[in-house]
Amino acid sequence: MTQFNGPAQYGFAERWLPRLVLAPSFLLTLVFVYGFIAWNGYLSFTASRLLPNYEWVGLAQYETLFANERAWVAVKNLFIFGGLFIGGGMAMGILLAVFLDQKIRGEGVLRTLYLYPMALSFIVTGTAWKWMLNPGLGLEKLVHDWGFTSFTFDWLVNPDMSIYTVVIAGIWQSSGFVMALFLAGLRGIDDSIIKAAQIDGASLPRIYWRIVLPALRPVFFSTLMILAHIAIKSFDLVMALTGGGPGFSSDVPATFMYASAFTRGQMGVGAASAMMMLATVAAIVVPYLYSELRGSRNA
Repeated sequence: MTQFNGPAQYGFAERWLPRLVLAPSFLLTLVFVYGFIAWNGYLSFTASRLLPNYEWVGLAQYETLFANERAWVAVKNLFIFGGLFIGGGMAMGILLAVFLDQKIRGEGVLRTLYLYPMALSFIVTGTAWKWMLNPGLGLEKLVHDWGFTSFTFDWLVNPDMSIYTVVIAGIWQSSGFVMALFLAGLRGIDDSIIKAAQIDGASLPRIYWRIVLPALRPVFFSTLMILAHIAIKSFDLVMALTGGGPGFSSDVPATFMYASAFTRGQMGVGAASAMMMLATVAAIVVPYLYSELRGSRNA
């Protein structure tokens, strides 16, 4: 007869059951995320064009990438879009959070309205703003119908301004998310600090600028990381709003990578572009994770 050793068996199950449950997800992630990242990295060093070709060519695809004018336009647009998207989204979100933090009337309704864009996908956002900014049926036509026929707002079809339409739509989409993060941080600050500063004669704007917002430094860094990650891999918003055009004036690295790999038969160049995007994301995320882990260890 087999003797039942209760504590030992329970200890074995408690130790190994979570690992067995997580093992399939871990293996799938290992294969379909990190495995394909490694495969893509290998393709960037091969002569792949329309289909994978495993002939090793070294850095030839990266040389082609860096010599491509469209690639440099995409990089320039990434800096324009990323800087304005992150800065504008954080500024708008902070202002909305400070506004709602005043315990105003109808706060619940306003908070829902501000958060609503976050519930939409970038495809929906891009399509809606494409209609609104279209000179033939959007904002420009509406103002013309009101009698102001000299008004023009043709950014959507202007190669020099098209990337800024993506910025407008991106800030509209992200500001509610930023507001939610900062509002949660503001609600976690002790009211006695603000009251003490008011007793000392400090004005409310000065209190927020000198005391409250500096206390939200972790929220600032977290928001910066999230928005930067979104900006670098932005694809669906650009494709839905401008399609990378007119021409390739509003291309970003993600759309350039897609066009290279799937529409122009340059899979190797597209793979090289994807690896450069990965390196950019890693350059932002890895130092942040290192500082966070270092801070937790010191704590």
